[in-house]
Amino acid sequence: MKIIIEEPAPGEEDTVIVKCRNLSPEIMQVINKLKTIDDMLIAYEGNEIHRVNPTDIFYIDSVDNKTFLYCKQNVYESRQKLYELEETLAGRDFLRISKAVIVNLSKIKSLAPALSGRLEASLLNGEKVIVSRQYVGNLKKILGI
Repeated sequence: MKIIIEEPAPGEEDTVIVKCRNLSPEIMQVINKLKTIDDMLIAYEGNEIHRVNPTDIFYIDSVDNKTFLYCKQNVYESRQKLYELEETLAGRDFLRISKAVIVNLSKIKSLAPALSGRLEASLLNGEKVIVSRQYVGNLKKILGI
């Protein structure tokens, strides 16, 4: 694979051109990441409306029919259901790890075994989330372990 990076002329918009013989899953993943760079999620903190960059999210949790976005210092509420956020974040570093939790894979610091075949993921912000047995295999496959 050959990668060429050129600086656009003054006043010209940044452009990404993909030349390939076939669209492999890896190339599609890169394209999806490029498409979603500027995508922001709408979330609420009290009466305030916030635009949250998905890269700032450590994990998403659903409790009592409410969905929460956990960032480094703030917790926001989303009006979207967990499955809707999962679809929105498809192709990015997000993975469902239980019925109620989606984690940002780039925010995982370490994994440790837990009871009954589960894993405990320690995140970069110091929080810990449990990976259900049902999702452990998929997580290991994605992380290559």
